[in-house]
Amino acid sequence: MIVRIMGEGQLDVADGHFAELNALDDELLAELESGDEEGFRRTLGSLLDAVRRLGAPLPDEVLEPSELILPGQDASLDEVKEMLSDDGLIPG
Repeated sequence: MIVRIMGEGQLDVADGHFAELNALDDELLAELESGDEEGFRRTLGSLLDAVRRLGAPLPDEVLEPSELILPGQDASLDEVKEMLSDDGLIPG
């Protein structure tokens, strides 16, 4: 699946890694709902680090449709809340 981190670029993440990413997404969703700013920052960083670690970066000259768009590290609680679906940032 092609994942875009806003402000950074695209990565190709194998479907087999989405259980790990969904666990972080669930944690992030709980922190957003409770207003836990410190936990939100920590978990968002962990989620983005996991995507970077598990994904293969696409070259800048390659532009594929992104199947998933994640906020950048500096996104606010409110900005991330606007990006959420019923499943969080990551469907499934």
